[in-house]
Amino acid sequence: MSERNTAIVLAAGQGKRMHSKVQKQFLEIQGYPVLYYSLRCFQESPLIQDIILVTGEESISYCKEEIVQKYGFTKVSAVIPGGKERYDSVYAGLCECRDCEYVLIHDGARPFVTEEILKRGLQKVKETGACVIGMPSKDTVKLSDEEGYVKETPNRKCVWTIQTPQIFSYSLIREAHDSIRQKDMSKITDDAMVVEQETGAKVALAEGSYQNIKITTPEDLDIAEAFLKH
Repeated sequence: MSERNTAIVLAAGQGKRMHSKVQKQFLEIQGYPVLYYSLRCFQESPLIQDIILVTGEESISYCKEEIVQKYGFTKVSAVIPGGKERYDSVYAGLCECRDCEYVLIHDGARPFVTEEILKRGLQKVKETGACVIGMPSKDTVKLSDEEGYVKETPNRKCVWTIQTPQIFSYSLIREAHDSIRQKDMSKITDDAMVVEQETGAKVALAEGSYQNIKITTPEDLDIAEAFLKH
């Protein structure tokens, strides 16, 4: 059987920092919802065979009719409700996967994932079993203490800002999520942490793009518009 790669696209965020009544993944950039762009990348990529879209319970009908059907995203095999936290939505997506070898977990609010990023990530995950997309930090990073003073300055050469997709062997990420759900998950911020903590597996880094931004604040929409114009 040929390799089967599934993209889990997370679109259940509330986007409170956007200060908009419309969830950030449904806001428009040049006439299309933010979510459209990443779904189109996965739809057009020969590397992806299946897409699972995870959204809020109240947005399922909208996603099916106004995004999946409207734009012909035929690889979307399921539109399912997410959970209270991001890791709950990821787990719902993992439980929906069928016969996949590798799973790509992607934030629907990152519209500028590209075929080149997918190629680099999948090549790396085949070597290592676990891979996160990111970019070397352009800025010096400071770690603070609890009182707001600089505690440490990491070597910038070793600092990456992490993006999505995060890509894993399905068996590895499923094992990690099954395990951690029996424990305190309050400090979990991404899927790589789950794998690191529960399996001890090393997570490789693969280069993404400085344009692979996450739409979080109103300023990000302006930046996204500028990227699309160029």
